[in-house]
Amino acid sequence: MPMDRNILIVEDNEDQRAVLAALTLEWGYKVEIAVDGQDALDKLASFPAHVIVTDLAMPRLDGAGLLRRLAEQGNKPPTIVMTAYGGDISKAVSMVHDLGAFWFLEKPFDFDAFRVLLARAADHSSLAREKECLQRRLAHSGVLGEMAGRSAAIQRVFALIQQVAPTKASVLITGESGTGKEMAASTIHKLSPRADGPFVAINCAALPETLMESELFGHEKGSFTGATERRAGCFELAQGGTLLLDEIAEMQLATQAKLLRVLEDGKVRRLGARTEVHVDVRVIAATNKPTDAALDKGELRRDLYYRLNVFRIHLPPLRERKEDIPLIAENLLQELNKKHSRRVADISPAVLERLAQYDWPGNVRELRNILERAVILAGEGTLTPAHLPVDFGINPAAPVDGGNGSEKLRRHSDPIALQMGITMAEAEKYLILKTLEHTNNNKTRAADLLGISLKTLHNKLKGYASRPRA
Repeated sequence: MPMDRNILIVEDNEDQRAVLAALTLEWGYKVEIAVDGQDALDKLASFPAHVIVTDLAMPRLDGAGLLRRLAEQGNKPPTIVMTAYGGDISKAVSMVHDLGAFWFLEKPFDFDAFRVLLARAADHSSLAREKECLQRRLAHSGVLGEMAGRSAAIQRVFALIQQVAPTKASVLITGESGTGKEMAASTIHKLSPRADGPFVAINCAALPETLMESELFGHEKGSFTGATERRAGCFELAQGGTLLLDEIAEMQLATQAKLLRVLEDGKVRRLGARTEVHVDVRVIAATNKPTDAALDKGELRRDLYYRLNVFRIHLPPLRERKEDIPLIAENLLQELNKKHSRRVADISPAVLERLAQYDWPGNVRELRNILERAVILAGEGTLTPAHLPVDFGINPAAPVDGGNGSEKLRRHSDPIALQMGITMAEAEKYLILKTLEHTNNNKTRAADLLGISLKTLHNKLKGYASRPRA
């Protein structure tokens, strides 16, 4: 047995503690002992345990309290829980299911069975450490989950994700539209102890207020017109996993208040229900709005903001890390080949140069759209400038980062179309149509770039369609 496997035994009974320590030493482990959960936390500061063996009932801090504290700290080695014969077996089982204990043993237990279980827990710990080392090596090479980049800006993001992922802390992700906030949230989930649980994402801006509460909290049959059956909400669907609330500042204030109560109590009540349901869900929120402005305008409740903003990650816009474009494009190429059954081998230097010259108002999402079109057109071989849109490279309106993910419009003129003598109406129409072209007719994104509402954009387009051609 390798001597680098450290076992921490947490037991308040001195005789049992001595027996367990002697056995594990004989089996070749390094051993440290603690008399209760609080003592264990103190010992862990200088003794990096690979496996913890803990009694369930102890003074000061019991086994369940120890596991909760370890989870909060993001330090959760495999833990074997011991409980007395005829004791609270249900509590020990709940520690396995709810608190992530490795397994439990009922005293007095067979030492051979304990030895096998201890070895399995140590192997599990070793594999977890190897996985963490691999993730760190991949991050240094420019890849973390679905995210890619070697720039200092994105490496800082990678470091923050790796720090917060193992914990239970709520996370607030900020950044311009298209910077990859959902990818960052998904990466946090996949690197967390909840990775085997569901990852559920809901866009708070995409649902009307009348449906938002039902989507979040669920509803009972007959609770409102059209509720023909019971339906679980996103919190219940994300049980044991992670829930991403995207565009949180778009949620109505009344719903924000109900959301805050769920975050504080850990319970949801479906619409029309009389009882509450306990939920164990990690919440990650995201927004492309400057949070200071959203708070000042009353669009985001301050108490909810403080509850969500335990750990903050800001995603830089693509124009501030253009050195990452080749690596991002390479990763996207593999994904898009698989999606569309294409065999594009690489990207020509000329294309990479064109990509680097563009300001990317739509960030990584826009880069993906451009490459997806190019991959479909090329089919195989090498992507060349011929596979890019004819007018690619014209920046109709690029956002300027305000330091908090804000988007302002920076105007660019087209020397061919915007000439002296053109009317304001004609210039406006040209800019709107070019912006729609660059967003692949994504009207929501186009309205965002133009600084107008979606309703105003639709009205403008209706006006253009109704006007007779000259």
